[in-house]
Amino acid sequence: MTKFLGTGVALITPFKSDLSVDHDALTAIVNYNIDNGIEYLVICGTTAETATLTKQEKKEVIATIIKANAGRLPLVLGIGGNNTAEIIEEINTTDLMAIDAILSVSPYYTKPTQEGLYQHFKAISEVSPKPIILYNVPGRTSVNMLPATTLRLANDFKNIIGIKEAGNNVAQYLQLLKNKPDDFLIISGDDDLALGVVLAGGTGVISVLGQAFPKDFSNMIRAGIEGKAKEAYKIHFKLMDVTSQIFEENNPAGIKAVFEALNLAQDVVRLPLVVASKALKEKINKSVALLK
Repeated sequence: MTKFLGTGVALITPFKSDLSVDHDALTAIVNYNIDNGIEYLVICGTTAETATLTKQEKKEVIATIIKANAGRLPLVLGIGGNNTAEIIEEINTTDLMAIDAILSVSPYYTKPTQEGLYQHFKAISEVSPKPIILYNVPGRTSVNMLPATTLRLANDFKNIIGIKEAGNNVAQYLQLLKNKPDDFLIISGDDDLALGVVLAGGTGVISVLGQAFPKDFSNMIRAGIEGKAKEAYKIHFKLMDVTSQIFEENNPAGIKAVFEALNLAQDVVRLPLVVASKALKEKINKSVALLK
């Protein structure tokens, strides 16, 4: 699965001031990332505000990204939730021809046991025509998928090819890296930890910040994969302030404030999210000005 080696980005869904999807801005962001070194694109993940998109809007967002990408980079599509049967139905009814893998988040709100998590992903694995990347993000789901469960799935199902681990837990990353099957991908979902994970043997990152600074971020991860720690940390330190700033209030309000500062998209979000505060925007604008 070398197509998922390096930097993937969890694309935002840009909105216009009337809250409609800004497909022109989305196309521009796709091209901006492709032109500046990103290895693959993630569609309709958390950062895309997918929970606020209608089914029709989600189809249109997918179509826009597929058209803009024009087969240039691998595409990963988010299909996940807390209703296993509904996810299976979505997989069975979605045109996945242009999609290279599915990113499926752990069930949220219902708080399943570790066995429940295993059975959930087992059921998805058995119907999916595409490789699956698990997505563990306990800060959003309220349940941490433990390394033992992840590794059990990795060993039992060949089409479960990796995990986007976003628990912000260094010890958990190291347990996964130490015990994983050789071909199983450990992908950082934490921008601040991504370089350390890669230097420890991780595959790369699915990044939020990377879509705003694709050249720097992808060069950092590439250097990390090559073991060039000094070179990689130089970029890490350069991006460190803005990395923390975009997550100070909520995601994707922070990254959308960055895109507005870059003149690539408006900072509009849909409720229940609200735009970044004036104080945070001021900090982000200063950081972006230094990075331009």
